[in-house]
Amino acid sequence: MKRSMKAGLAAAVVVALSTVAVYAAKGEDEGNAAEIAALAQAKITMTQAVTTAEQHANGRAARAEFDTGKAGSAYDIEVVSGAKVFDVKVDANTGAVLASAEDKGDKEHEHEGHAGPGGEHGEQD
Repeated sequence: MKRSMKAGLAAAVVVALSTVAVYAAKGEDEGNAAEIAALAQAKITMTQAVTTAEQHANGRAARAEFDTGKAGSAYDIEVVSGAKVFDVKVDANTGAVLASAEDKGDKEHEHEGHAGPGGEHGEQD
């Protein structure tokens, strides 16, 4: 199961990067082109960053994205560990964990989308 989850995440990354590349090629958003260039220059792959984040938070990655800013490029990875959700930031050039914090907002919203006894999203008639 671990292998299939990583394969699924890798496939999602390929699709996401392909989509961004298409938009940049069409010239619809110059910001995306700069982000693609930064991603191409990153020494750490998203797969490596996900592995680092999963090991750091002792959980499974649920979401990962590449981000560029004044401080440099990094991967923002959401990791689920038991009943907790962590936001882990991994440097795209060194692979170091830059920040890690429990994301209490995602935990609170986790239950909002589930149907309850009163119908969809727990609403009563």
